[in-house]
Formats: sequence, structure tokens, C-alpha cells
Amino acid sequence: MKQLGAVDVTAALDQARNSLSPDTGSSQYVIDQKAIQQLPLGDSTPLNQVILQAPGVVQDSYGGVHVRGDHANLQYRINGVIIPESISGFGQTLDARTIQSVKLLDGALPAQYGLRTAAVVDIDTKSGHDLGNGGSVGITGGSFGTLNPNASLWGSNDRWSWFLTANYLENDVGIENPTASRTPIHDHTNQVKGFGDISYLIDDNTRLSFMFGATNNRFEIPNNPSQTPQFGYLDTVDFNSADLNERQQEQTRFGVLSLQGKWGKTDYQVSLGQRYTHVGFDPDEIGDLMFNGVASTINRTNRADTLQADFATPLGESHTLRYGIYGEFERGNTTNNSLTFPANPDGSQASTTPIAIYDATNLLARTWSAYLQDEWSIGDKWTVNYGVRGDRYELFRTESQLSPRFGVVYQATDSTTIHAGYSRYFTPPATEVIDDSNIARFNGTTNQLPSGGNNLPLAERSNYYDLGIQQQFGSTFTVGLDAYYRQVSRLQDEGQFGAALIYSNFNYDFGRIRGLELTANYDNGPITAYFNASYNRAMGKRVITGQYNFSPDDLAYIYDNYIHLDHDQKLTSSGGITYSFSKTTRIGADYLFGSGLRKDGLVPNGESLPYYFQLNLNVGHDFTLGSLGLVKTQLALINALDRTYELRDGTGVGVGAPQFGPRRGVYLSLQKDFSF
Repeated sequence: MKQLGAVDVTAALDQARNSLSPDTGSSQYVIDQKAIQQLPLGDSTPLNQVILQAPGVVQDSYGGVHVRGDHANLQYRINGVIIPESISGFGQTLDARTIQSVKLLDGALPAQYGLRTAAVVDIDTKSGHDLGNGGSVGITGGSFGTLNPNASLWGSNDRWSWFLTANYLENDVGIENPTASRTPIHDHTNQVKGFGDISYLIDDNTRLSFMFGATNNRFEIPNNPSQTPQFGYLDTVDFNSADLNERQQEQTRFGVLSLQGKWGKTDYQVSLGQRYTHVGFDPDEIGDLMFNGVASTINRTNRADTLQADFATPLGESHTLRYGIYGEFERGNTTNNSLTFPANPDGSQASTTPIAIYDATNLLARTWSAYLQDEWSIGDKWTVNYGVRGDRYELFRTESQLSPRFGVVYQATDSTTIHAGYSRYFTPPATEVIDDSNIARFNGTTNQLPSGGNNLPLAERSNYYDLGIQQQFGSTFTVGLDAYYRQVSRLQDEGQFGAALIYSNFNYDFGRIRGLELTANYDNGPITAYFNASYNRAMGKRVITGQYNFSPDDLAYIYDNYIHLDHDQKLTSSGGITYSFSKTTRIGADYLFGSGLRKDGLVPNGESLPYYFQLNLNVGHDFTLGSLGLVKTQLALINALDRTYELRDGTGVGVGAPQFGPRRGVYLSLQKDFSF
């Protein structure tokens, strides 16, 4: 038998790993490395902004995104391995420089995918085996004090391969400006990110790899000037809100050891992992007391240990059996050191001398999942994927569900593909919750919450229906149309209740979400272009957990009436075009459009904010500079029209301060690759 080289073995194992991740019956959108580099900021683009180029994805503040009317609920996979989401989300955690390609899977997902089901962000990372021995150094700088140096190193030696990257970012627009001004007040950020993937080929059928990442982000909370204090502090009755000094720190670390290969006809990957995440909020004690009636030093930590095993076994020529298990063991800790004022029975301030209140919660959550599915090829035109998964979640209560899945793909012609699917979903709440004891401690203070009630969130359960068609016109133009409907019980939502940029769960008793997506892609010679447009309606009725966040009047209205979810955006569109004059020179443009998220009107979330349109331009050229060799450059103009638009106005269910989109900015990137 011929001995395969290391590169050949790696390619064969990558193909085997891909066989573990079917997408039959679901919708997928692929963004590869070339497409990322054609974005205005290229490899410096944050992951959340990369995902915004996919259909049905809506931008929100703090790097948040919503897919098909869901709040968060994204599952992140790196090289097929689930990485539990950090407390602050992964929008500003993962680095686009690690990505070879990223798929956004949504719709009616196969049984392999569960728990976080709004969409699966499936990332394949760059590999030293594919890139050769070398590395790169670069820097991006520009408006708002932006400085973003980066360095990467990759290579292979016999059976070893590695890919390592790290970057540092600082600027003066770390969080969205609460005003329309060009220069936010107190908004500096420092962010450090690193990622590595090291693998060893044990033999021609087996690979051992270790993947790790770390992020340390620090933010100043931007200030909204000219606000009026609501409370007195000792002898002080005035405070300039432009001088507030609130800060937040976010840390994430993860590591995964994976054994992947082939045993007989069965492809497998078994992974052990751990993810640690921490969010800390430091208030301006005097300022927060005077404006909010409470100043809380908040620390949330969560450590998750995971076990994941996936297998794929072909049965004859027309069936592929896929099966696996997943286990997650989470330990969460929340502490709040708060200062607040005593209050009279009517809620007014009873004393200007603050009192201290401390509360802490330790949480232990367990998740177990298993799935079994069969991909059945019926002739040349039909593929059916059917299966079932079971999920069990234990925190303050035990909840479980057996979820059937069914998907079908019909290859009507060589150029026309139709897919349809049904999935039953089970989505546990986030582990960081607030319990009754936390709330009761603040009774009789200026931080007493507006309502009581059962506040421990429940797992969401839903029926998801998806139908779509894709049409190719020649080899250059593809158009897709997709419709979806989700019927939800115990609909989960989240809100920022308080000054810290930390979310809290609550449930609506009923939910209904529906939408339509159109996507088009063109790639012919020097021109590549894409266009996405989507319509979405996301509604909820009757708040059944987390009622402490709401006023009695809002609770009474929502009890009898469906309302728009605060992140519901009716119309969303994105698109872009790139023209390459040669292999070394190109120009490009892309845009984001939204009809606006929700704000309060006569009823909760009763109105939408004004529409927004953001146009970005870029030009790239590769220079040959003597002994330095080839240097890649890219100049980007973000929000070229300098349109001022508001993502949030500070009203709506669970919405904190106002947030505005970015103002016009100019950024230059330089990148030098080298080999050895």
C-alpha cells in the first residue's frame, strides 16, 4: 500500500471531518477567506461584522447580531467542535484572521445540531499544512485613534502542523456612542486576542489536535452628557454626566483536545474542552448612585467543561448513519457589591446616605445530548435526512425533550435545488440568572424592582418549518429564496436591565416568528458581487419569567397582547461588489440597510426606529517594495456618507442607553507575508 504524505493524510482527514457535519434540508451561507479579505477592513473585520454579510442577520449594539428574529442563541463551532458561548457573546472574541471559511447554517437543522439553534456559525480555520511554512505581520490604523497590529505564524514539519495568530486593538469607539456626536465621551477600548491550532498525525488515519484561544477586552462605558441626576448623595445634588467613569472587562479562554480519524468505515471526532469566561463591571459609585439610585460592582464568571463525540458510518451506497453525544458541565458565579439608598413606601429617596448590599449566586448546570440520524440518497435527485435528538438540562429544575428532525433536498435539475425541513427545538436558558433572593435584598431601596413574580427562566421549545429554492444561472450567478416559520412556547428573550452591558433572560409564554429571505451571488472574471434581502416578524405574548424587569402596566398589556420583540427588524439588506483590475489592484463597496429595531410607543416595543443605510468603500493594492518584497495594502472608508443613525434609543423592553451607529472613518491596513 502506498504511504500517504502528511499533506495528503491531512486532506483526507479534513474530508472525513466534513462528513460529520451534514446540512441536508437546512439553509447555509458560506463566506470564505477571499470574501473576508474583500470586506473594507479585510482580515481586521470583527467576526460579528463578517456574519452581517449573510442573509437574515440583523446588527445590534455591543457587537450583537440576531439571526431570523432570534436573540443571540448562536452556536459556534470551530473545526467541528462546539465552543460554548461566552457571557458577552463571541461578536468581539474570535478573530477573522483564523478563518479559512465560515458557514452560517440556519433553518431546519439536522439532529446533529441542538441547544443553540438560531444559527450555527461553523468555522474552518487556516492550517499550517495548507499554507506552507511562514507567517505574516501587519497593522491597521486610522480614525478614532484606531491601532490594530497583528502577527501570525504557520507551518508544518513531518507530522506536525501549527497555526498561531494574535492581535492587539485600541480605539476610542469601543462601544456605540449614546449620542449622535462624532466623538464619544469616555469610550476607549483595549483588546487582545490570540488563537492557536497545533496538530500531530499519529498515523495515516488518526490526528490529534489541540486548539486554544484567549481574549482580554477592556471597555470604558461611553457617557451621555447633559443628564439630570435623580437622587442626592450626602451633600451633593449635582453631577456632570459627561464625567462618569464606568468600566467593563471581558475575558474568554478556551482549549480543546481532539482525536479525529477513521476506524474501519467510520469517521469519528472525539473532543474534550473547557471554556472560561468572565465579565466585570466597575461603576462610578457617586455618579451611578445619583443617576440610577444604585451603583453595583458586578462580576460574572462561568467555566464550562465539555465532551463531544461525533461518528459517521456509511451503510451501503445510499445511507450514511450519523450519531453522537455531547455533555456540558457549567459552573457559574455571580457577585454584586451594591450601594443604594433607603426608600420610602412610595419609592422616593428616604436618605442621601447610601447603604451597602452584597449578594452572590453559585450555579451548577449540566447538559446532556445525544442524536441519531440517517442521510438517505434516493436515486440521483432526492436526499432525505431524518433523525432524532434528546436533550436534558439541569439547573434549578430539570428539563428535557426528544426532538424529531426531517429534511429533504430535491435536485430538480442540474441548476435547480429545492429543500424543505422540519425541526423540533429545545433551547436551555443562559446559565447566568437572577433568583428571588437577589431581588428581595433590594426591597425598600431606590433599586427595588418594579414587579415581582417567578423570575427563573425556562427552556424554550419550538417547531421550525423551512422551505427554500436555489437556482443557478450558468456558473456565475446563483439566486436563492427561503421562507421560514417558527412556533414557539416559552420564547426566550434577553434584556440589558441596568448600566452594565450584561444581559438577563426572561420568557414569553408564546412566540411566533416568520420571514422570507432572498440572496444572490455573482462571480465572473474581475467582478464578484452579492445581495441579501430579508423580511422578518418576531412577536411574543405574556411574560412568564423575569417579570421583575417590567412595569405592572407593561406586564398587563403583554399578558393579553402580542408585541414585537425588541430586536425585531422588519426589513434587512446587505450587499457588496468588488472589481479586480488585476491580481494586485481592486476596488470594492458594501452596504448595510435596516428598517430599524423596536422602541416604545403607545405600547411596549410599539414603534420602530428610523431606517438606516451604511455604505462602506475600499481600495486594495499589492506593492512590490525592493528588498521588502510584496506588501498588501487596503484603504477603507467606513460609513462613507457619514449618515447618523440610531440602533437603539434607550426605550423598549430591556433596552438601556441609546446607541448610535459608527460615524465616517478612514482606515489603512498594511500586511506583509513571509515564508521560510
